[in-house]
Amino acid sequence: MASKAVTVTLGNMAERAQAHIAAGKYSTMSEVVREGLRALDREEALLDAIYKKKLEEALADPRPGIPIEEAFARVRQAALERRGEL
Repeated sequence: MASKAVTVTLGNMAERAQAHIAAGKYSTMSEVVREGLRALDREEALLDAIYKKKLEEALADPRPGIPIEEAFARVRQAALERRGEL
């Protein structure tokens, strides 16, 4: 696959990226950015797996569902209690 040059503005993160290069962890800024994208891919894959597991657990839950109005009422009640308004 052909490489395509892109411009990336890192702002205050540029110093952190340069520190990784200076420490010898990476040779170029491109390597730092590519590793950041790989880390993002890993994080997203992990979150997808967690969401999938939670969804499967919810669908397999034998307890009966509750009406949406009741669910929202419970959430509002919990929020009020957490804020000490009850």
